[in-house]
Amino acid sequence: MRYRFAWPMATRISACGIFDTRHARPGFPAIPMPNVIILIPARLTSTRLPGKPLADLNGMPMIVHVLRRAESAQLGEVVVATDSEAVAAAVEKARGRAVMTRSDHVSGSDRIYEALEAIDPEHRVDIVVNVQGDLPTINPSDISAALKPLDDAQVDIATLAAVITDADERTNPNVVKVSGQQIGPARLRAKNFTRKNATGTGPHYHHIGLYAYRRAALERFVKLPPSANEQWEKLEQLRALDAGMRIDVMIVKSVPIGVDTPEDLEKARRLLGG
Repeated sequence: MRYRFAWPMATRISACGIFDTRHARPGFPAIPMPNVIILIPARLTSTRLPGKPLADLNGMPMIVHVLRRAESAQLGEVVVATDSEAVAAAVEKARGRAVMTRSDHVSGSDRIYEALEAIDPEHRVDIVVNVQGDLPTINPSDISAALKPLDDAQVDIATLAAVITDADERTNPNVVKVSGQQIGPARLRAKNFTRKNATGTGPHYHHIGLYAYRRAALERFVKLPPSANEQWEKLEQLRALDAGMRIDVMIVKSVPIGVDTPEDLEKARRLLGG
């Protein structure tokens, strides 16, 4: 399937590319903008919560909640990449866009790469944002914040984290912790991701599984073999670090609910119900 790209307001398109006209002045050229797409991987099968993308959240499937929040970030086109006709139908019923992918992908990164190549074979997209399909409470402004590190040409991948304020999270193996070098206000250069206990005085950071990739970085990443650290920790972002790729982290104020269990689903229902 082929899709048109929807451009944010205050942009124009020319034969030379896409330009931000908000800060243009007479006699000065408009500022070139990268072409951004948000891809939401969503597979229907889940061992802990079967049918998770279609789980009802106050009258709307969870995948549609994520779609709406990604659209609200106003970064560019939003597409759901799925292996389920039922998920695709739910997205299209909500006037969203979906693309079918293979069912044998082992990660969301592999799924979004297949979708990207199908949607944009001309390679016009510069930046790909991977928003997990089980984050129905993700803040749209946090999605936008993930792009900021990519202003630095040395950064391959950008992601998010929040300061751990609950002491129990320090020792919870289900909470992925990220550590690194502070290189600016609310920004780290990642050195490690781990499920191990957070030790020392801190601050300690709870990693949020949202990624913004340069297109070339995503292509390189999915073609790399799993690294030893990745296999040990069960964290694919370690593959990128082990290959010498640079990941920078923006620190945001809160962690969205990742819906993996029926208990998570009930918590999301309470929050979204106001």
